[in-house]
Amino acid sequence: MNNTSYEYLDKINSPADLKKLSIDELEILCSEIRDKLIKTVSQTGGHLSPNLGTVELTVAMHYVYDTPNDKIVWDVGHQAYTHKILTGRRDKLDTIRCKDGISGFPKRSESPYDAFNVGHSSTSISAAYGIARARAIKGEKGRTIAVIGDGALTGGLAYEGLNNAGRSGKNFTVILNDNEMSISHNVGSIAKYLTHIRIRPGYIRTKKFVEKILLHIPVIGNPIRILMLNSKSKLRVSVYRNTIFEDLGFVYYGPVDGHDLRKLIHALNAAKSVNRGVFIHVLTTKGKGYQFAEEDPRGYHGVGKFEIDTGEPLNNKKGFSARFGEIMCRMASKDKRICAITAAMKLGTGLSKFSHNYKERFFDVGIAEEHAVTFAAGLATEDMIPVFAVYSTFLQRAYDQIVHDAATQKLHIVLAVDRAGIVGDDGETHQGVFDVAMMNNIPNTTIYSPCYFDELSMSLNNAIYKDKNIVAVRYPRGSQPYRPKGYQGSDVYSVFGEGKDAAVVTYGRIFANAAQAKEILKEKGFNITIIKLNRIRPLPEAAVELAAEFDKIYFFEEGMEIGGVGELFYYMLKNQEYKGNFELTAIKDKFVPQSTVDEALAELNLDCMGIVNKITWN
Repeated sequence: MNNTSYEYLDKINSPADLKKLSIDELEILCSEIRDKLIKTVSQTGGHLSPNLGTVELTVAMHYVYDTPNDKIVWDVGHQAYTHKILTGRRDKLDTIRCKDGISGFPKRSESPYDAFNVGHSSTSISAAYGIARARAIKGEKGRTIAVIGDGALTGGLAYEGLNNAGRSGKNFTVILNDNEMSISHNVGSIAKYLTHIRIRPGYIRTKKFVEKILLHIPVIGNPIRILMLNSKSKLRVSVYRNTIFEDLGFVYYGPVDGHDLRKLIHALNAAKSVNRGVFIHVLTTKGKGYQFAEEDPRGYHGVGKFEIDTGEPLNNKKGFSARFGEIMCRMASKDKRICAITAAMKLGTGLSKFSHNYKERFFDVGIAEEHAVTFAAGLATEDMIPVFAVYSTFLQRAYDQIVHDAATQKLHIVLAVDRAGIVGDDGETHQGVFDVAMMNNIPNTTIYSPCYFDELSMSLNNAIYKDKNIVAVRYPRGSQPYRPKGYQGSDVYSVFGEGKDAAVVTYGRIFANAAQAKEILKEKGFNITIIKLNRIRPLPEAAVELAAEFDKIYFFEEGMEIGGVGELFYYMLKNQEYKGNFELTAIKDKFVPQSTVDEALAELNLDCMGIVNKITWN
């Protein structure tokens, strides 16, 4: 790992050590932090561009504020690596996102400096405001700071928090980290509005100039100033040219150069002197300090291991996301009704080419999964075929819209559920293990879970042209797994093998592990048949009837046990008065911690040897 020695960074064990340094020394420290980030992430993988862009901001915050007495709440938290370095976890950075290592996101159990667990977008303002109000009730002093990106500001929850906090947010500060991006380029009216603010450099100067003149007018100057500040009149708007944040009740500072430590420290100190809600607008460059990341901040947002000198990834296999994008382009070229929707994840979901080739049918709605589903429902009422590509972990945010806006109306929308199952190193907040149990109880819903690229194509074709109402097609992160010789995919279910000793029932990529286990079991004298489900809702009755012919059935599921497919499969077996032995291996009532995908599957007995051991043990 990174064993480089640093002049200043090696001496920073807590934020208190920052306060001993001069501004010039802090600037050198920032360069050292960037070097450590690049060298570490190149070997561990992780979020690179977001962290390189917030180095000075993080240093300035810990320099000005009295953390952890002052509470910093990060939005998403993928930009908090510098925060971890400065708060006693410098020597553990090379364990980030690894099994038993530090998390890639802030985590309260990990450090008193982590005020709130995060991982999903747009939560920081609401959480931080809750912390601030609780501290006020208890009579505690100290400021609470929410750090939110301009991408996260496209999420509706952020505005619910702003609306609630603006008028009564004493000792409460919101810092907008504006790098003109989330993961994909920001879209919509909010992005345009922030651009409008950025190109008004004279805004604060004009405001201060007017207030200075008013304060020098004897007797009536200050009352006029206060009247204008509290007025909603056209006069106030014309003089102050208010931002939306001021209209919500915040004192607005900015835009501030997010890579100028002196200006940042000045702005943060100014915010500390105001006994009301403050909104600081900071401009940063995503990927700052690493040429490849600056030139391609989207590509270096979240990375695997890479070569520092060239920026080239060390593993470049084509994955399900890329293949999904190719299938979508092929189908859209033949059918003008097909539309693609993403929630700020154009690159991650493989829709970049679609966005270029079919601009009028591509919609990036920003970080707004709820809106995406209801927007898709609206498209469906006009006979379009909307396909919403979304990570499994983010689909959770749109549950009400799936039920209320799509399912109850029997509208035909397709949910392309990327990163389904274990995702590994991003940990609890990103595991895609809840979508099946979440959708399994929603009427008018069909779910597919392919294991291979050809099955993905079949499933999408069924979802678009054969099935009605809501259809979800869920597929894992990464490339397709091991495929046994002789296996032929099917759009509903497949049977692999002719063993009589037991039936193994599974779906998704766990089939690959079961197929490898079948070969090992055969060497041990156990001959099994694998029933692979491709459509997991509604369950094919023929597959249940086939399984019922076996005295022993083992069901392996990369999802939650409660509410999952295995539970329903067993219920259907009992309805057929099945008298044999049924054993379900799935994720019990817990969250899956960070590790590699292989490590997690092994821990859950869902890898090849876990399947072998489960069967031979019995």
